[in-house]
Amino acid sequence: MGKDIEQDTFSQADYERFNQKIRDNLKAVNQLLVTPGFGIGETTLGAELEFYLVDPQGNPSPCNQRLLKAANLPQLTPELNRFNLEYNLSPQPFKGAPFAAFEHELLNAIQHVNQLAQQYQTELVPIGILPTLTIDHFGPQMMTDLPRYRAMDNALRTLRGGPFKINIDGNPPLDLTWNDVTLEGANTSFQLHWRVTPQQFSNAFNAVQLVTPVVLGLAANSPYLFGHELWEETRIALFKQSIDCRDSDHAKYPARVYFGNGWIRQGAEELFASTVALFPPIMPVVSDEDPLAKIAGQELPHLHELQLHQGSTWPWNRVIYDHHNDGHIRIEMRALPAGPSLEDMSANSAFLLGSAMALQDSMPQRINLLPFKYAEHNFYRAAQLGLDTSLLWPSSSQVRVVEYDLLKLARRLLPLARDSLLEAGLETAECQRMIENIQQRIDMKVNGARWQKNITRQFRQQGCSQQDALSSMFQRYRQHFYSGKSISQWDTQL
Repeated sequence: MGKDIEQDTFSQADYERFNQKIRDNLKAVNQLLVTPGFGIGETTLGAELEFYLVDPQGNPSPCNQRLLKAANLPQLTPELNRFNLEYNLSPQPFKGAPFAAFEHELLNAIQHVNQLAQQYQTELVPIGILPTLTIDHFGPQMMTDLPRYRAMDNALRTLRGGPFKINIDGNPPLDLTWNDVTLEGANTSFQLHWRVTPQQFSNAFNAVQLVTPVVLGLAANSPYLFGHELWEETRIALFKQSIDCRDSDHAKYPARVYFGNGWIRQGAEELFASTVALFPPIMPVVSDEDPLAKIAGQELPHLHELQLHQGSTWPWNRVIYDHHNDGHIRIEMRALPAGPSLEDMSANSAFLLGSAMALQDSMPQRINLLPFKYAEHNFYRAAQLGLDTSLLWPSSSQVRVVEYDLLKLARRLLPLARDSLLEAGLETAECQRMIENIQQRIDMKVNGARWQKNITRQFRQQGCSQQDALSSMFQRYRQHFYSGKSISQWDTQL
């Protein structure tokens, strides 16, 4: 969704032209969504993985643009901070062994980039938040030198009218202010894309929203920031607060990083419309395309303005319009962290998709039982408490919501997810590998966050300072990542 632009300052006339153009984009996408045959096609999956670039000591290595130039891979793109890169995976049919294909492609890409990165004493590591970060690793000097990021920083700071405030509960709590958006670059994720039809969208999207907290708790991998032990998935709080541009007069408006505004009842057009209605544009770059004329001429428009605007809002699950492959819409799932292993990220994705598919047909009944604010509550509780979370759940067989421990709920969903994945056409071996990965984590009560905290505490018990313990823990983490083993197989004792 992050589109390149060539300017970082804008006039009032730019905003006025953009607002008019994006209204045309909305009319165009609404026409497409009701056009017979639009979005019908093979179900596919896509994914993006964000990496940290780290030096031999485990500190961030700010060399992304040099590495991009050396690698010359079109799938590799820069991120906000100079010590991050993103790899865009090739789309896969949702059948056979798509997750094995993702892992194979990532492994080859990592090996290729790491070979080139040796000259900078750098390697790629996927982890939600790098535990060795200090405040000195942030600031304007760490921002990737591209107009898009300068424009975003300028616009969000102007809207905010003061420093960004970070306040995250923990041991000890983290409370600080910051004058630019680079703290957002501490977050790295594994983002999953699922192509769905317009007719399927509402139930599929609502199902994804419902099950995301369950998978997030199982997948948590970001417990530390600046030496503080915070949420199990600290990314969720940090991302929202680090670029929260609302001033005191607009506190009732949603943040640009948000879980959602309600269950979807009318289709994808609700999300497109609300994104435009609720959030002022911050990068008003206008294209020459006339989207309505293109549709009248039986062509698919790119909808540049709508895509650019969506790329400056960050719901944890969102709709994407794509003119490629005969035109379609996708659900992008953005809440899951990077790491701890390639198989773990695949299994998280498979469990999320399988659970959503299993529940989607029953979503009209379930959303009547669970007001949306409780789904949102589930999401933030899962991010904070991880495996220890209890969630409110709308059972299709009862007239009241039920409170379940996250692990118990995951056990109930696992066979449903397995059956849905097999029905979708996954190979039995592929499905079994994904399900066993999740089952082992449930049985062992482990995720990346728990592993990190356990190992760090053992180093502390040996007399290490907090920063030294985090550094030593991360060196073990990176060794385990490159072993190829899933988190349930990592050593738990020093």
